[in-house]
Amino acid sequence: MADNIVTVTDSSFEQDVLKSDLPVLVDFWAEWCGPCKMIAPTLEAIARDYTGKLRVAKVNVDENMATPERYGVRGIPTLLLIKNGQVKDQIVGNYPRDHIERVLQRHLG
Repeated sequence: MADNIVTVTDSSFEQDVLKSDLPVLVDFWAEWCGPCKMIAPTLEAIARDYTGKLRVAKVNVDENMATPERYGVRGIPTLLLIKNGQVKDQIVGNYPRDHIERVLQRHLG
């Protein structure tokens, strides 16, 4: 995993995501999920290119079940954009980078 992507757990979610001074793009994923593996390089590139503007965090849904349940995650990959502790947008599924960036631009401006 890229250096600028943080692994988040149920116990660290509040500190790492909800209290972050930057918007956080949270990737809910699992090891067995093919589309999750396909989107990973895109998220690594976004994390690198948006350093200082956005954090990217990954939550393994098999190891951390409380957080996905709390946010109503039903399918993976699910990306939640959380800013100031609030969910601002959601993307469910494997989308190309330009789609993800259009969503980000609505909230990072």
